[in-house]
Amino acid sequence: MIVIGIIAVTVLPRLLSDSSYSAYSLRNEFISELRQVQLKAMQNTDQCYQIDVIASGYTLRHFSGRTASLCTNQVRIEQSQIFSGGAYIALASNASQAFSITFDEQGRMVSPACSGNCFNAVADETLAIAVESEGYIYAQ
Repeated sequence: MIVIGIIAVTVLPRLLSDSSYSAYSLRNEFISELRQVQLKAMQNTDQCYQIDVIASGYTLRHFSGRTASLCTNQVRIEQSQIFSGGAYIALASNASQAFSITFDEQGRMVSPACSGNCFNAVADETLAIAVESEGYIYAQ
């Protein structure tokens, strides 16, 4: 009876959760996307890449030009990546679920202006994503 009680309290809530998206999977996927966009920005200094995040997912946009910290002349929009099970990415500073991310030609995040814990991956739990001022992106 004790074993059944322990299983019911620890395992069943995870199996019956309405979130089918693990926060760890979401965090790792988003870190990979950030690093990919960062590398593209460093390798193509005359072009601009931007990740647009909304509550339901995110989209990568490619621009042929860059003016200061603004992307100009949109060339391509990648297929949107949709979050499932109520998962989302939010800014750590104000919990906003709608924002754009851009990097400069040296791989530093220009927008949003943030250093340290910048984003939260929220699904079955909340996990932090940090970006250092010199561009290092990591799970916190």
